[in-house]
Amino acid sequence: MIKDITIGQYFPGNSLLHKMDARMKIILVLCLIVSLFICKNVVSLAVMVVLSIVIVAISKIPPKTIAKSVKPLIIIILITAVLNLFYGSGEPLVQLGRFKITLDGIETAVFMAVRIILLVVISSLLTYTTSPNELTDSLERLLKPLKLVKIDVHSIAMTMTIALRFIPTLVEEIDKIMSAQKSRGADLDSGNLLQRAKALIPVLIPLFVSSFRRANELAYAMECRCYRGGEGRTKMKVMKMTARDYISLAAVIFIMAAVIVLNKVFAGLI
Repeated sequence: MIKDITIGQYFPGNSLLHKMDARMKIILVLCLIVSLFICKNVVSLAVMVVLSIVIVAISKIPPKTIAKSVKPLIIIILITAVLNLFYGSGEPLVQLGRFKITLDGIETAVFMAVRIILLVVISSLLTYTTSPNELTDSLERLLKPLKLVKIDVHSIAMTMTIALRFIPTLVEEIDKIMSAQKSRGADLDSGNLLQRAKALIPVLIPLFVSSFRRANELAYAMECRCYRGGEGRTKMKVMKMTARDYISLAAVIFIMAAVIVLNKVFAGLI
């Protein structure tokens, strides 16, 4: 289960998505997330599902890898769906004391689950197809207007990127620590929720120690390379938007407009 977590990883490739400017990819992801949140019926959501499948196909990332990005969040998705299940209006199909399950509740639960899955898939594709250096530079460029109010944009971008890229490293570290604890006879899989939480203490303490050590080593390595922040730094690769970036932006804006129109046309549907 731990090894299946792929959040924050980068998969080199030669697809259209890999070749796009990182700044444009961030903008497109934000636009698609907004489109997901403004979906109000099954037709507009179906458009987003089809679009997500097309984007995954263009990225050339294996569907199995995409599924791994959703797998760690299955419990959260199920909890969200169950909570929405009992908040529907209309004639109850099943009555469980004070709680009732209606057709509207079932539709809302499915709608929310699909929306979260698409949100995770679209967000994961950003890190899967963008290298850490490109992600840092693009975030710094996009947040550049904040420099007018004396905010250290480069530090924010660097911190966000390092935190994101540390996730796979920490996942690997957790797997090693858990394997070491199990080899010493520790039982991490049986018992109730409280017993499992207590059993994780011998895992969490070495993990925190290892995380601080890695962070300290990274700080020393950056200092030894005379790293002094973003001021005066030159870029080995100059970021430049091309025609495909603007065409992609136009296509996503068209999709957003289509979603809004479909919300109006099929206003009676959930």
